[in-house]
Amino acid sequence: MWDTLWTDIHVATADPALISDQDGYGCIHNAATGIENGRISWIGAARDLPDAPQNLAHKIHSGNGLWMTPGLVDAHTHVIYAGDRSLEFAERLNGVSYAEIARKGGGIISTVNATRNVSEDELFDVTARRVRRMIAEGTTTLEMKSGYGLTLQDELKQLRVARAIGTALPVRVHATFLGAHALPPEFKDRQDDYVSHLITDILPQAVEEKLIDSIDGFCENIAFTPDQIERLFIAANDLKIPVRLHSEQLSNSGGTKLAARYGALSTDHLEYVVEDDVIDLAHAGTVAMLLPGAFYFIRETRMPPVDLFRKHNVPMGLATDCNPGTSPSVSLTGIMNMACTLFRMTPEETFSAVTRIGAQALGLQNVTGSLATGQAADMLLWDIAGPHELSYWIGGRRPVQRVFDGKLDPVI
Repeated sequence: MWDTLWTDIHVATADPALISDQDGYGCIHNAATGIENGRISWIGAARDLPDAPQNLAHKIHSGNGLWMTPGLVDAHTHVIYAGDRSLEFAERLNGVSYAEIARKGGGIISTVNATRNVSEDELFDVTARRVRRMIAEGTTTLEMKSGYGLTLQDELKQLRVARAIGTALPVRVHATFLGAHALPPEFKDRQDDYVSHLITDILPQAVEEKLIDSIDGFCENIAFTPDQIERLFIAANDLKIPVRLHSEQLSNSGGTKLAARYGALSTDHLEYVVEDDVIDLAHAGTVAMLLPGAFYFIRETRMPPVDLFRKHNVPMGLATDCNPGTSPSVSLTGIMNMACTLFRMTPEETFSAVTRIGAQALGLQNVTGSLATGQAADMLLWDIAGPHELSYWIGGRRPVQRVFDGKLDPVI
């Protein structure tokens, strides 16, 4: 017998086998879902159940006509940090430039200093508070980057917190090493030396402690060059660790071509990519991870070329980019709305972007991100008219019930 059977539900599966031009959500109406050992063991129309519900499962839950979706996948976050930068928001609104804020001790380095100055336990506590809010908004899988430590001790501290969050809270965590996020003060004007330090000193220790699921970098004229990032990617390849990249956010610096050449799981931001870059992504099977929260918050004007991604069948993901400086967001449904209004994505595209394509961007498409036999039973129940409503509300639309790894969870 199955452990659990859900009945009286409508399901938006995000299953590619069920998605069509007529139904971009992969819907099953009047459905049922069986769960065993944390996995989906059966899903389909309730009329097709092989026996009466009471003969199929130890426990039966009625969804009371609610909509069930996969748990949401937030595939790009910088949620592990200490400190606060809310005052910078007001300064920027008053015309103070990012460079001026940085010169006064603000900006990313202020977050680096704050993160360095707390213990691992303190960093866990402040991070867990944010992650609980994400969980309440429907996130069941969460990518968590380092990149606010920039020393051996503090990068490992962030990555250990990521692992601890995945153990302590009901969320599936993918930990990303982002040592190549910014140049720390100790290495001023010595980018090449810092990249060597990442490769020689920090990366081996993080790998030894099994703290890394992927490696990321920031390829931009204010950060690291393609040649410097490539050194990091070569090291990642040698260690058989997948890569991803922040690229083409502020200029076209060549990062997207580099990421495609190394088969990156995703390239992220992409406001300045051109069609040739998009073709490379298509050939590589790399996800274009779009981040409308940052676009909105810093009032960017150049949009990523969504039409080109469609033209070349590049999968588009969405994520909160939760960070203290440019995207203080914990709501993926709010991001879905931004993607529709700012980037002109369709509701169907945004739904796939935070479910199956988000999972693909983490290499987890065979684990989570869709509701199909064999997938993890990470599921949400919503009091909505249909899945199109998820991208309609400007935030404030939370699931009413949550199932993680097959277990019914209270919504935090």
